[in-house]
Amino acid sequence: MLEIIEALLSSTLEYFPALLFAALGATLSERSGVVNVGVEGMMRAGAFCAAVAAITFPTPVGVLMGMLAGAGMAAIHGYLCIRWRSDQVVSGMAINLVALAGGTYLLESLYGPNGTPPIHQLTRWHLPGLSGVPLLRVFSGHSALTWIALVLPFAFHGLLYRTPLGLRLRAVGEKPHAVATLGLSVTGLRWLAVLGSGMLAGLGGATLSTAVLDRFEQHTPAGLGFMALAAMVFGRWTPLGAFLAALFFAFGGALRIGLASSAPGLLEVVPQGFLLALPYVLTLAVLAFQGQRTHAPAALGTPYEQESR
Repeated sequence: MLEIIEALLSSTLEYFPALLFAALGATLSERSGVVNVGVEGMMRAGAFCAAVAAITFPTPVGVLMGMLAGAGMAAIHGYLCIRWRSDQVVSGMAINLVALAGGTYLLESLYGPNGTPPIHQLTRWHLPGLSGVPLLRVFSGHSALTWIALVLPFAFHGLLYRTPLGLRLRAVGEKPHAVATLGLSVTGLRWLAVLGSGMLAGLGGATLSTAVLDRFEQHTPAGLGFMALAAMVFGRWTPLGAFLAALFFAFGGALRIGLASSAPGLLEVVPQGFLLALPYVLTLAVLAFQGQRTHAPAALGTPYEQESR
């Protein structure tokens, strides 16, 4: 029984960082008032560019390239939504479609439909002091990104709620015109948040191709970007809430893998498609349970128009 629990916890920690980084990125953007449903596309761009860069350069360089790729997709989203005041949901969905089609085209053109060549995964840290401790040993054998993911939500919480910059980012998502009366740039703050959101989403995608897998595959990120949006909503647009929600959804994914591997006879009773859909079913169930109890920023999705002050 202990082995099963440890396997589930270890698998949760394996998939949790990618989901968390994307959820924090979405939280950052939407806290500033810009809807970002393009997280899936930014993750896909980050995963692809990280894998391609890691073929030639050291894997950490590939991770950085993945973050830059996510920021590049976010820049397109910001240009459409902040500069031209386009519909933010439509822009985000367009980002997803472009990343899906563009990633598929580049993958098949350069490497074929089966994925990129294998790359060197990020170094996994094995902690001797924990290897013999029940339950705690599940923290050993993961990359540095897992440890960053465990610390980042708390640092992000401190940034948003304990610093002047965090106050301004939250205020621009609630009362942008009040922020403007203080002489601060609403568009500048939103640009900062959107680009930061893209970098975090790109990091989430890069985590998949460099730490979880050892390549970019056709289906990556397989809907994790949309699950990250659900984690943000369930977490009520807060870093710590997104942290807990990401853990829950990652556990759902680990549970699906654990059921398929530890109970193969279950596949004779339960269709495999149901097990594959289990994490997403949990996501829908959580959102349905939450209902209308949301704490979205007041100016979320509303383009800032200076002349309307």
